[in-house]
Amino acid sequence: MSSDSSKAMQPETFEFSAKNQKKFNTIFAKYPKGREASAMMPLLDLAQRQHDGWLPRAAMDHIADILNLAPIRVYEVATFYTMYNLAPVGKNHIQVCTNLPCWLRGSDKIMSVCKEKLGIELGDTTNDGKFTLSEVECLCACVNAPMMQINDDFYEDLDEDSTVAILESIKSGVKPTPGPQNSRKGGEPEGGAKTLRDSKEAN
Repeated sequence: MSSDSSKAMQPETFEFSAKNQKKFNTIFAKYPKGREASAMMPLLDLAQRQHDGWLPRAAMDHIADILNLAPIRVYEVATFYTMYNLAPVGKNHIQVCTNLPCWLRGSDKIMSVCKEKLGIELGDTTNDGKFTLSEVECLCACVNAPMMQINDDFYEDLDEDSTVAILESIKSGVKPTPGPQNSRKGGEPEGGAKTLRDSKEAN
């Protein structure tokens, strides 16, 4: 289930911290009696955030026990979704989308820039533990392709220069501004609306 490098780091036990126990109670309360198993995904996310961005087997076993499920049921979910990391990741987890819209808009160049600037390949972590590079399928902002996700932030409308700038900012300890990296606002057309404008404005 995990890489060789993570086997030695697997804790024997896992418990939610006091702070996260309160969050757990809030999450668990959303699901009606008999449907508690539906809380699995948010609980896995909570455990991952507590454990430095990755899910140890003990955390999955603990959640299985809470939900009264066979551990394999939790493993099946954790191994299916790329949002769950089964091995340690760097402080900045860079996930480059390579699905079709992003690929058509140059995601291969974005990936190459990341590899070159960080000196690592896909699935690797830099020696200082600051960056891990991953490939993901569809980050759901196709109109703003190409894009990448770094931890919880999305960086869109990327090109090679903006990708370099983002990486350099993070290296220097400055958080880049998430969202489109050009003149676009959100998912609006770049340069402003082209259709459905006021007739006077259109003329």
